Amino acid sequence: MPEISFYVLPTESTQERYLFACKLIEKAYRSGSFAYVLTDSLEQSQLIDDLLWTFRAGSFIPHQVYTGDLPTIENVVLIGLSNPPERWQKTVINLSSQCPQDFQQAERILEILDNSEETKTWGRNRYRQYQQAGIEIATHKM
Repeated sequence: MPEISFYVLPTESTQERYLFACKLIEKAYRSGSFAYVLTDSLEQSQLIDDLLWTFRAGSFIPHQVYTGDLPTIENVVLIGLSNPPERWQKTVINLSSQCPQDFQQAERILEILDNSEETKTWGRNRYRQYQQAGIEIATHKM
């Protein structure tokens, strides 16, 4: 069973949510975990990809948008809207509106919610799905 953590931000800003995601991505990368960032669209994937280049001066996180082709180097963060490839299932950072399809294969899932009604509604639905699967969930109010 995966370890699931919900991070609830006090702001309704999507930009703040994405910046917080970049910080978690960086933390995962620095700890040796090459995460998969799950998004709802190619546009959202590209936005996160661009933000990872600029969110903090001096920070470098090897990353790329995943479109089905495996990267030539393994130590890279992937960003995409499909299921993570096998080597990237360990840590999933979920910015999508849905649960990852095969979420029980992950070791850790990080859910980031802002305070907008839409995001909270999606988060509640995912929370219920995880609960119904018998997974213990940690919630962190930021």
